[in-house]
Amino acid sequence: MTDWPILTVVTFLPLVGAALLMLTREDSEQGRNNIRMVTLLTMLFNFVLSLFIWAGYDTTAGGFQMTEQVDWLGTGIDYHLGVDGIGVLFILLTTLLMPFCILASWEAIQVRLKAYMIAFLILETLIIGVFVSLDIVLFYVFFEAGLIPMFLIIGIWGHERRVYASIKFFLYTLAGSVLMLIAIMAMYWETGTTSVPELLRYNFPVSMEYWLFLGFFASFAVKMPMWPVHTWLPDAHVEAPTAASGVLAGVLLKLGGFGILRFSMPMFPEASHFFEPFIWTMSVIAIIYTSLVAFVQTDMKKLIAYSSVAHMGFVTLGMFSGNVEGVQGSIFLMFSHGIVSGALFLCIGVMYDRLHTRDIAAYGGLANNMPKFAAVFMVFTMANVGLPGTSGFIGEFLTVIAIFKVNTWFALLAATGVILSAMYSLWLYRRVIFGALEKESVKAMLDLNLREKLVLYPLLAMTIFFGVYPAPILNLTGSTVHFMVNNYQAAIQAAQHVSPIAN
Repeated sequence: MTDWPILTVVTFLPLVGAALLMLTREDSEQGRNNIRMVTLLTMLFNFVLSLFIWAGYDTTAGGFQMTEQVDWLGTGIDYHLGVDGIGVLFILLTTLLMPFCILASWEAIQVRLKAYMIAFLILETLIIGVFVSLDIVLFYVFFEAGLIPMFLIIGIWGHERRVYASIKFFLYTLAGSVLMLIAIMAMYWETGTTSVPELLRYNFPVSMEYWLFLGFFASFAVKMPMWPVHTWLPDAHVEAPTAASGVLAGVLLKLGGFGILRFSMPMFPEASHFFEPFIWTMSVIAIIYTSLVAFVQTDMKKLIAYSSVAHMGFVTLGMFSGNVEGVQGSIFLMFSHGIVSGALFLCIGVMYDRLHTRDIAAYGGLANNMPKFAAVFMVFTMANVGLPGTSGFIGEFLTVIAIFKVNTWFALLAATGVILSAMYSLWLYRRVIFGALEKESVKAMLDLNLREKLVLYPLLAMTIFFGVYPAPILNLTGSTVHFMVNNYQAAIQAAQHVSPIAN
């Protein structure tokens, strides 16, 4: 296992599938089915390979494992790959969700099908590359290049205002990343290396650390997104095709959180500690404000999009609590949100494919003629609320407990987000699922077909399984989180011992 470059294989295997698609004709129905099958099988095979990464990862050891390193650009900039427990988890999340998104696109995408599937395969490679990169320049290349296929997917296969939404998405995320690039250049000039393990061991001057933190945080805050740089997300979700919304909510939003855990907190601990109250404030505003905004939406996709921003508020709150429970809770919440929010967008896609509208008022009474869909949608809605017994509960509970340890008022304000989440989620469910079945267009809607069951049932099973038994996730990330938090707290204590006015 150690001699096999499995990280390189899992990262770039989707490009092999994309190359095969380039040789496939799409001028016949058989050719189009071949394109779909090649894409799906490539992604399924990649998921199986990612399970070998999970199986081969030693959860009792710290540091990075399965490392690969080859000289790339010279002057210390290498092709350097490796994973810790957090990286393994997000690789699994990516390779797990991608096949479901392809199944969701099976009939919905009819125009430029080959280009669409190639874009998704390239996107999978670029996302996985972010989670395995141990060179900061390589990380930046993957991190930024991922904008391109998503920009094209939204801009070409999206809805009416797709060009506006795709350009807004691109400009917001690119603007934040320019600051990160400047910070990366400053780090290289200071240390002479771009190796992540070496940079993690380097003690940056305090004055420099604050500016580096802000440069990285600007990029990660936009990508998550955090309030007030979140406005690109609702537009992107509304205009994106269903599968793109699933990937955007399920995986792309996690790149920002992963970046904070990989770079911001371990490399700049004193700056992270200094900005904790500021980030808590932003997080609580995001939880409360975007929940209230979600409650007044008339578009189902936009409501779930604002819900995602609120959940990311819990994530950043947990991370910057600075304790094990908070970091573990934030990671688990990101994983759960990837499954639940992605599934909610896929559920909306099921309704949209039948009625071709996302307007909440257009529906009502679906429990009468779509009982299986109503049951599935209910489970994901409850998970979005954070009901005990679903995966959504574990992460939110841990993050609130963690922030309660350090600040009672912020914990109390964050807890109101759980109530607000129940308000808008149950309001949506009641309007869509319950009530009298009066609209003729809704009466004609059929229940889940086999393909839709293959998409939604496995996600439903995982939502319940990890809500009842979260140990596989917590054990996978446990040693990494303990190591990171111990180093973080030790660095803060050392800084305070040297300079009592550090706070």
